[in-house]
Amino acid sequence: MTGRGREHEPLRDALVQLERRLADDMQQRWNRDLPLTELLVDRWERARRLGFDAGASVYDLSCVYGDVAVGRNTWIGPFTILDGTGGLSIGSNCSISSGVQIYTHDSVAWALSGGTAEYEYSPVRIGNSCYIGPNTLITRGVEVGDHCVVGAASLVNRDLPPFTVAFGTPCRAVGRVELSSDGKPTIVIDE
Repeated sequence: MTGRGREHEPLRDALVQLERRLADDMQQRWNRDLPLTELLVDRWERARRLGFDAGASVYDLSCVYGDVAVGRNTWIGPFTILDGTGGLSIGSNCSISSGVQIYTHDSVAWALSGGTAEYEYSPVRIGNSCYIGPNTLITRGVEVGDHCVVGAASLVNRDLPPFTVAFGTPCRAVGRVELSSDGKPTIVIDE
């Protein structure tokens, strides 16, 4: 560096060395390469700090707003948006894939009214043992029942009953989840 900023070179060099050590360790242990913030932040500790239940994890690259409750052992992937400004509840043992966006408010009326109408808020609830596929968008007021599978890139704008397999834009039911007596799931697609 030349001119201004030269006083920060030792700090920058130390950070570069730290990043390389952390990245090498991550590569050796897990065969992964992650951004610096993900190397520095423990996702289980972040979940504890946010008040999520035991065993839950949330990536540093996820945005969390408002009142968000997350159950035990739920995994929140990177690049997710959890908008709890209208109240968001996610059950235990869920997998919320990368890029999922869950909104509990919208500004449609506000925008259409030229800013005179209020934002609208409605809670979202996702039950226990659900899989929400990558890049899915869930709109305000939706309830996803227990043991649901939502396919990738879906727009969930209506409730899904428990044990539903659904996907699409808008999301529609295409099958069901069946659990055997020992708890093993089977996905059945309707013909």
